[in-house]
Amino acid sequence: MSQALAAARTVADPAAELVLTGDLDRPARLTVSDLLAWPQHRAEVTFECATSGVQRHTFTGPLLHDVLLDACPAFDPTRRKDRLRFLIAVHGADGHHALLSWAEIDPDFGRAPVLLAATLDDTPLDRAGAQLVPPQDRCGARYISGIDTIRVDGGYAAWT
Repeated sequence: MSQALAAARTVADPAAELVLTGDLDRPARLTVSDLLAWPQHRAEVTFECATSGVQRHTFTGPLLHDVLLDACPAFDPTRRKDRLRFLIAVHGADGHHALLSWAEIDPDFGRAPVLLAATLDDTPLDRAGAQLVPPQDRCGARYISGIDTIRVDGGYAAWT
């Protein structure tokens, strides 16, 4: 393939990108290819979808916890267990969204092996975008496909 044709194809069909934003010291823009730099985990899941019934799929990708930890959440080291006040909002390009707590994915607490999937049934998600995979969920509502934004938010003041 010529370089001009390859460049035109790349412009016409760019890789999907997700933005890590919010209370992070190192916000980032990531593609599915970028996600392959982290250790890959495999999840064989079954969940119920309201529109298409029971789904069975195999996903691979890094743990959400690992990717977000690399972006350096702005935890206050002087506040005991500060990370417990952080929420994670995941938004898909189709408008679908879900909310998780940091404690849910933290190995010291819920330890849920939530993935940012780079493949679905051995098919790369380069063009479609990464997918949120909470393998512990029986309902498919939090399986967000085509993730465009993940916002980490620790803006909740301590209660008095």
